[in-house]
Amino acid sequence: MTTGPLVAFCAVLGLAVGSFLNVVVWRVPRGESVAHPPSACPACGHAVRPRDNVPVLSWLLLRGRCRDCGVRISRRYPLVEAGTAVLVALVPLVVTPWAVPAYAYLVAIGVALALIDLDTQRLPNAIVLPAYPVLAVLLTLASAGTGDWAALGRAAVGGAALFAGYFVLRFAQPGGMGFGDVKLAGPLGAALAWLGWGPFAVGAFAAFLLGGVFGLGLMATRRAGRRTGIPFGPWMLVGAALGALVGEPAWDAYVSLLA
Repeated sequence: MTTGPLVAFCAVLGLAVGSFLNVVVWRVPRGESVAHPPSACPACGHAVRPRDNVPVLSWLLLRGRCRDCGVRISRRYPLVEAGTAVLVALVPLVVTPWAVPAYAYLVAIGVALALIDLDTQRLPNAIVLPAYPVLAVLLTLASAGTGDWAALGRAAVGGAALFAGYFVLRFAQPGGMGFGDVKLAGPLGAALAWLGWGPFAVGAFAAFLLGGVFGLGLMATRRAGRRTGIPFGPWMLVGAALGALVGEPAWDAYVSLLA
C-alpha cells in the first residue's frame, strides 16, 4: 500500500479507534467493562443508537446534544475522535509501513493514558502492562519485515534503560512521580529506541523539559505549589511523540554542535 492510501486508511481507523477510546477513558478508571453494556447517555440512560455513534459526524448532526433528553454532550468526544484520527494518520509519514501497527497502537493507548492521567492522575495497569507483550510482538514483526534486527536489539535495550532510569528516579525522590510513570517508560523507551538513539535521547529529555516548564508555569501563576501533584504521563507521551517526529535531526544537530 502506497503512503497516500495508507494515510487515508489510518485516518479512518483513527476515527473508529477514537470513538472506542472515549469509552476506555470513561470506564477503565472506574473498573468497568469496555465491552458491556453498550454506550448510553449518562443523563437519561438511553442506549446510543448506531446512527448516533458515527465518529464526529453524529455529534455535529445532533448539535452536541442527546437525541432523547437533549442534555449536552461534551465536546471532548468529537475532539478525541478527530485528534486520534490525525495522530494515527501521521504514523505512516514517520515510520516504515511495517512499523505502522506498532506505532498506531502506541498512539491509541497514548491518547487514552494521557486523558486518564489528566482526569485521575493514574496510569491504569489494564492499559500499560499489555503494551509490553503487544509492542514486543509488533516491533518484532516490523524488524522481520524490514530486516533491521539491530532495531529490535535497540528497542530491548532502550526499554530496559528508560524503565531503569525512571525506577531509580521514583525511589530517589519519593512522591516525585508515580509507579505508573515507571511502567510506562518501558514501552516508550522501546518504541523510541527502535527508531534510533537520537529519537530515544530527544524523547526522554523532552518529557522532563516540557513537564518542568509546565510545572514552573503553574507555580509562576500560583496555580500550583512545589508539592502539588502534576500528571507526568502526558508529558512522557508528548516527549515521545517529539522524539519520533524530530528526534533524529535534532540529535544530529546537537552532535554536530558538539563536534
